[in-house]
Amino acid sequence: MRALIVHSVPTAPTVAETPAPRPEAGELLVKVEASSVNGFDAATAAGYLQGMMEHRFPLVLGKDFAGTVEAVGEDVTGFAAGDAVFGVVAKAFLGTGSLAEYVTVPAGYGVARIPAGVSVSDAGALGLAGAAAVDSLDAIDPKAGETVLIAGATGGVGAIAVQYAAARGARVIATARQGGHADFIRSLGGEDVHVVDYTADLGAQVRAIAPGGVDAALHLAGDGGSLADLVAPGGRIASTLGFGPEAVEGRELTAVSVMADANTATLERLAADVAAGRLRVPVTATYTLDDAPQAFADFGAGALGKLAVACG
Repeated sequence: MRALIVHSVPTAPTVAETPAPRPEAGELLVKVEASSVNGFDAATAAGYLQGMMEHRFPLVLGKDFAGTVEAVGEDVTGFAAGDAVFGVVAKAFLGTGSLAEYVTVPAGYGVARIPAGVSVSDAGALGLAGAAAVDSLDAIDPKAGETVLIAGATGGVGAIAVQYAAARGARVIATARQGGHADFIRSLGGEDVHVVDYTADLGAQVRAIAPGGVDAALHLAGDGGSLADLVAPGGRIASTLGFGPEAVEGRELTAVSVMADANTATLERLAADVAAGRLRVPVTATYTLDDAPQAFADFGAGALGKLAVACG
């Protein structure tokens, strides 16, 4: 099969031929139709995860997947060949990712059926970013009328978090460059979203909207300490970048370090929201598998929303 591969890290990924995987006991073999680029994938190629997870080379990149079950391994129940599925590759090692024509995934975690009303392209860009957004928002639990600052709002996680925060009735302050990036965020969150320019004086802009500080914040980009300084005493901050309780010791703040849990219930919730029109998957560009290296380059340059990859 063709796949997006690195033979060592750090290095730029390339598309190459590699043996197609076979499902082991408890696994599904999925013919991948759609995937996407995530920060996790970029971090893997950059070598940032060395020493944290086992790397098996040649290493196929990719976490998100959507496609059709091609075969099932022994002891698999609940899925059969022909099922349309999506999710997140969840294995204890890196090497058999989803930016490929085929992927094997555990049948018991990180996979759900694609419901009617959800395109394969959207499903292939939904899992990891959606789970991170859901878990981050659940960690700060914004109430209607509260003010939530979302740093990194133009990325895949942030663009989904903006929608969910606004749906809860929160007043959202989102960071984005002025111009097309700001317009993109406003199109997702509606009138309750205030956009502040992170290239200017972020603190002054936020204080102009929330003089006493925001009730809660999501740290998806930038400096966590600077963001925490904009949260009112008694407030909450959740981070996908490792900013946790030890960083706010002695302060009247609650900090939670979040790692996305792409369990089946969360995936089904995300897909149901997309099917019902409550959530828009923020895909802004789609690449072929052959062009996936360019998708990585564009992601690193700060592309908006989710960059999808058509693998089929």
